[in-house]
Amino acid sequence: MDKYIIAIGGGEIKSKTTLKIDEYVAALAKKHAGDMRATALFVGTASHDSMPYFNSFRKTYTSVFDIKADVALMVYGEMNMEHIAEKVARADCIYIGGGDTVYMLEKWKETGFDKLILEAYNRGTIICGLSAGAICWFKEMYTDYEIMRGTSSEYVMKKGFGVLDKAMCPHYNERRADFLPTMIRENIAEAYCVENDAALVFKNDVFERSLTSGGKAYKVTNVGGEITETEI
Repeated sequence: MDKYIIAIGGGEIKSKTTLKIDEYVAALAKKHAGDMRATALFVGTASHDSMPYFNSFRKTYTSVFDIKADVALMVYGEMNMEHIAEKVARADCIYIGGGDTVYMLEKWKETGFDKLILEAYNRGTIICGLSAGAICWFKEMYTDYEIMRGTSSEYVMKKGFGVLDKAMCPHYNERRADFLPTMIRENIAEAYCVENDAALVFKNDVFERSLTSGGKAYKVTNVGGEITETEI
């Protein structure tokens, strides 16, 4: 079965700014489900399991697309990992919300969810993520980790899962001026840079296409300090 990652640069599911992208994800989830009603599992670890965030997700995926919405709660110990593993096994799509990327990855490693979600991806469960939920799949991710903790006023590069062998900058319409000098300073040769309300589709770990609900996506290269942006 084909493997998909849909990496969304940012946007507000609550106000449906990413709706055209969500429509694409919903179609993949329904295809995966076949004759059954599709189920989408929301993972809000990066937002500390924000229930209002999950409710916004449900109002889109259930009310608009008639997909059953489920949630995995692991931040405050509401669910044991056996229960969460059952939810992952049933899911046609796993949607990873935005927030604190590094906290999310640390919690996943602590609980073993990192292995669960990688196994789900490798067996063909559709993976979709926004901001933190998108950049975590890349080798390198541009994150506001230190800004959120008040230890710095600058964005930093951190290591992600490395399933996708490039760097990614989300919210590129907001972070471009900061990211490009970082790309040169860190000697990053190539990166995907995605604005709010835009997304990248990777099929079997290879970039296939971009999606837009109003935003743009770019491949950015750095050759000896010379930056080239190519809209994709």
